[in-house]
Amino acid sequence: MSYQVIARKYRPQCFADVVGQEHVTQTLANAIASGRIAHAYLFCGPRGTGKTTIARIFAKCLNCTGGPKVDFPLDDPKAVEIAEGRAIDVLEIDGASNNGVEQVRELRETVKYAPASSKFKIYIIDEVHMLSTQAFNALLKTLEEPPAHVKFFFATTDPEKVLLTILSRCQRFDLRRIPASLIAQHLTFIAKQEKVDIDAEALHAIARGADGGLRDAESALDQLISFCGTTIVEADVLSMFGLASRRQVLALALAVLQGDPGAALRELNELARHGKDLSRLLSDLLGHFRNLVIYQVSGGDLNLLEVSENEIASLKEQGALAKSEALTRVMDVLTDAEGRLRDAASKKIFVEVVLLRAIQARNAVSIDTVLGRLRQLRADGEQSGVQNKPAAATASAPAPASPPVAPVAQPARTVAAPLSPPPAATTAPAPAPVSAPPPSEASPDIARAPAPPVGAGVELPSLWANLVEAVGRASAFTRTYFIEAHPVSFTRGVLTIGFDPEFAEHISLVNNAKTHTLLQTKLQELGHPGTQIKFIQAERPENWAPPTPAAIAIVPQATPASASSDAPKSADLKREKPAAKPAGMEDFKNDPLIQKALEIFKGQIIEVRT
Repeated sequence: MSYQVIARKYRPQCFADVVGQEHVTQTLANAIASGRIAHAYLFCGPRGTGKTTIARIFAKCLNCTGGPKVDFPLDDPKAVEIAEGRAIDVLEIDGASNNGVEQVRELRETVKYAPASSKFKIYIIDEVHMLSTQAFNALLKTLEEPPAHVKFFFATTDPEKVLLTILSRCQRFDLRRIPASLIAQHLTFIAKQEKVDIDAEALHAIARGADGGLRDAESALDQLISFCGTTIVEADVLSMFGLASRRQVLALALAVLQGDPGAALRELNELARHGKDLSRLLSDLLGHFRNLVIYQVSGGDLNLLEVSENEIASLKEQGALAKSEALTRVMDVLTDAEGRLRDAASKKIFVEVVLLRAIQARNAVSIDTVLGRLRQLRADGEQSGVQNKPAAATASAPAPASPPVAPVAQPARTVAAPLSPPPAATTAPAPAPVSAPPPSEASPDIARAPAPPVGAGVELPSLWANLVEAVGRASAFTRTYFIEAHPVSFTRGVLTIGFDPEFAEHISLVNNAKTHTLLQTKLQELGHPGTQIKFIQAERPENWAPPTPAAIAIVPQATPASASSDAPKSADLKREKPAAKPAGMEDFKNDPLIQKALEIFKGQIIEVRT
């Protein structure tokens, strides 16, 4: 006899020999035992998982001597005929080469004839999805109501291409990929029968390369026996099929998790230099990260994984290096690269870039984490602001027993009513001086008069314009928040700042300890020490227009005689300050809030727009 390949020699001859498809074989066995045999069956699944094999075994069960029955003898003449392809009542048709409407019409003509020597006439159509639409339509009526002696068994790797009208007339069975452990176990049995010595690592490498297809694994074993003889080791398997060892895949994954691009690129260069299949390497790396994610989210449940003992130790070690969110981001990068690798001009350069991107994805911070940290910073700022307010208020409150003392030089101001009139009790009368001069001797030098309460007699629009200008010189970024704000009142040492409802969200951005300190410092420079700040939501008055910043005139202390002579010169002191410069790149770089944001987001300023 001529040589028979392992895939044909060890092909299952009964349901008990089928590997990894118990959900299908058990259903068919129960249907035979109960006599509930349908007229059409569709077997779909990946290549090499047993679709045509199960169809043949099912045909044996139906047409065996004394059938239908599941436990038929393997040497039964009718079963042997079907196994060898000699049974005239079991017709195997290749759907790829007989896909026209003419072939289906011939089939319809032969369907009506009774079987020659068996109980059923069985048509096994392989790769049925290759039939044309016209051929499918010609088969519809016969498939729905065939003669009682006819059974149809269809097999396909692409059930989505089969017409829905065909699918609805069949019982569908989806065959799944065979687990690597079952493939390795079956290969061990075959190696013993062939008297071949093969180590466990080599068996797992073959099973891993087969990707769930038992026929692919058997063909690989057949090729390895021809290449290596009766002794096979893992290096032989890796060398022949261009696979990377599990140790190399684990080392590459460890370099990604540790954020070591140098080690990752060196490992990849070593694999590429030995001619490893980079597409298969990328797939193995993706599978390992998938195992890491499953291991983490399942709490270490190994029943969900197909791994060896060495891989279990690596999962425990590498699972502690990153959280599942980081592993998921790495998987996104690898998944996207797996589909684009076949179109890459240089696969090695492409995989190098993919590894670098995977390292960046592992170290990246999710947007939810960044927002959470920003909210925490804001909460900490508000809390520190609340804690600082009582102390500031205590320090700024004047002692009730001591009368107010006039400053050495008091800025000259024009008295005007604020936009929001203060309560009646706001402006308390100034205490009388110890020795008040007569009215005829009244002097225009306001430095001799007692200082009014903080906020009294202030031209609020002018003060607001100078305050915004001063804030802009310190922080151009903070100034942008106050462009749409307006002063409401300035009474009892409290400056109330209002934001129109349209800009109400700005309140939460400025109501923090840093902004309070900045405003208090600038108000002190403008001659209002100890002022407290309050932000509220208030509609802007219709007649409100932000005034142009003007300098506050400083009148030097002078005697009455000199004051009259210097009066004409007082206008020279009232010079407007130059207009504030537009916010530039340096202003934003020096702003502490901007610097903190750049540190959190790992970013840089590209352009400043005002």
